[in-house]
Amino acid sequence: MKKALRILVVTVFILTGPLFMMAQPHPNGGSVPGSGNTPIGGGAPIGGGLIILMVMGVAYGSKKLYKAFK
Repeated sequence: MKKALRILVVTVFILTGPLFMMAQPHPNGGSVPGSGNTPIGGGAPIGGGLIILMVMGVAYGSKKLYKAFK
């Protein structure tokens, strides 16, 4: 009985949670994309982090392949 009640409570929270969530406002108060305030995403650069993640993924995959064929 306790397990069924726990599953019911979790299911209710999962199903009704998005009804009460609110999105954050656009940076600098702009509500329309392309209004000239700030680019979507706030203008944060992603190039450096993306390259680091790609290099780490290639290194990890190479290590796994090396060990598989060794």
